[in-house]
Amino acid sequence: MKLHIERAGAFTTVQDLGRFGRLAEGVPQSGAADAPALRRGNILLGNDENAAALEMTLTGDLVCFEGSGAIALTGGDLRPCLNGRPVPMWTVVSVDGGDMLSFGGACGRGVRTYLCVAGGIAVPEVMGSCSTYLKAALGGLNGRALKSGDVLYTGEPWIGWPRSAGFACPPALRPGADDTPLRAVPGPQDDLIDPASVETFFTAEWTVTPQADRMGVRLAGPKLKHVKGPDIVSDAIPLGAVQVPGSGQPIVMSADRQTTGGYVKIAVVHALDAARLAQKMPGEAVRFARISQEDGIALSRAEAAKLGELRRLVSAYSARLREQPGDSARPCSFRITVNGTAYTAVCEKIEH
Repeated sequence: MKLHIERAGAFTTVQDLGRFGRLAEGVPQSGAADAPALRRGNILLGNDENAAALEMTLTGDLVCFEGSGAIALTGGDLRPCLNGRPVPMWTVVSVDGGDMLSFGGACGRGVRTYLCVAGGIAVPEVMGSCSTYLKAALGGLNGRALKSGDVLYTGEPWIGWPRSAGFACPPALRPGADDTPLRAVPGPQDDLIDPASVETFFTAEWTVTPQADRMGVRLAGPKLKHVKGPDIVSDAIPLGAVQVPGSGQPIVMSADRQTTGGYVKIAVVHALDAARLAQKMPGEAVRFARISQEDGIALSRAEAAKLGELRRLVSAYSARLREQPGDSARPCSFRITVNGTAYTAVCEKIEH
């Protein structure tokens, strides 16, 4: 299948899960700012979780499809329509040659949508990843954001993709609610922040500023005070690291963060919640909740379990439909039990 970008959106790049093992060479990880959304879109389509997709920000592209295949839109809701008809998020949608996918723009439920396609976006890997890193013109489509007139190809799709059309990810297996506090582990230099300011960080309300991009999200709120000053000997910057520069206003580092930094880090936001923060609009309020490293590990294990359940559910759904060939036999919904948990599998009938 081909994707013709008839009209480019505000900022669309090709992203997978990122470029690993290159930090020592000064190459950032990059990858999807909302990795949980990307993973789920790929699982719905039977792709490898790391398959490349389009990350669209604020406004989506106008895309014309050539050939037949399937797509899944996850992450923020930019009000997608197929041939002028609204299509649901978190759902496998079949597309045919000539179909047009458009977007109405952000509606307050996230700012980044992932257009995942059966077979993934086929672009050359650079240093083991298809992700775009604009500052170094690495990866993606010629190392840049998409522009009108671009044409993208897809890879070889999962053989079962026609049977997954209409399948919707159960709400219980989607990422968590976006209005709960962002969970963060204190440190590694919280002892270099005044103790009262550490408490303020975890109790105050913070506002996302317009200085928010794929590198990091700058927050506005009470000024945090350092014990001796904001500078440390530069060390590694993990995803979700919360730097506190001289301004006393925290910056939460995101997908395109630098490899090292020399500001005090008061905490590290869990990857699941760093993804939620990446979906926030400027002006939105956020709070933080203190968790332990053990809590963070438990969250990661629970997320892995959710993804495993979704993979098994997609497989079971496809197998169930294989036993009932033909569109007329396709059920609207049925119960599937996976690992002892019962889910209602919903099949949306989506009109082109």
